[in-house]
Amino acid sequence: MSEPRLETKALSRYFGALKAVQNIDFKLEAGARHALIGPNGAGKTTFINLLTGVLPPSQGRVLLAGRDITATGQAERVKLGVARTFQINRLFRGLSVLENVSIAVAERQGVAASMLYPVGRRADVIAESIELLQTLKLADVASRRVSELPYGRQRLVELAITLALKPDVLLLDEPAAGVPSAESHIILDAIAALPSDIAVLIIEHDMDVVFRFAKEVTVMVSGAVFASGTPREIEASQEVRAVYLGQAGQRAGHV
Repeated sequence: MSEPRLETKALSRYFGALKAVQNIDFKLEAGARHALIGPNGAGKTTFINLLTGVLPPSQGRVLLAGRDITATGQAERVKLGVARTFQINRLFRGLSVLENVSIAVAERQGVAASMLYPVGRRADVIAESIELLQTLKLADVASRRVSELPYGRQRLVELAITLALKPDVLLLDEPAAGVPSAESHIILDAIAALPSDIAVLIIEHDMDVVFRFAKEVTVMVSGAVFASGTPREIEASQEVRAVYLGQAGQRAGHV
């Protein structure tokens, strides 16, 4: 059996007396479509920050394809194939869509330093960027500034930038957050069409999104793994409903 794409062993992070993440053993296999859910303050974003190297763990290890990357920095983890999106997008709003994606492609290829202008210098970078924009149905806005786009389209640009890094592991932090409901299907369709070999972990509150996306769900409560299973198993769990629905309140389509 091959090594998991991403794995944690007894991973923990403390902030003083606060145990934000506690002793988490977690595996993300190649091609996984895994959702991470839990009440506010459960430690989900802290866990993602540990996976991506934004935060060092207080104890435990992070492994990428069997390689210990616990002490590896954030930038190096990106080069090794771990990429993420954020709950709030981090785009160059004054640049065009094509320029934003081209910067990411050039960075991955190691030629970003030679590109005084993101677009116009490297035909290979431009061609790859346009192909990616076509895949995400963004080619028609390639020349427009990001700031001119509806927020849903901006989230797609962020996804395009992340995919331009050609990750083996993709971590999505509430990719549809802030997107009007009329546009959210664009994000969901793009996620559904991701390459099948990428291991994907999504943080999400909306169970409609979780049911559409995930094959497996992990529930975090108070910094620890509370339950894991298929979406249907998680939905049917009285224990999950007691700790999650009881705190968050029952709302249609949400856990």
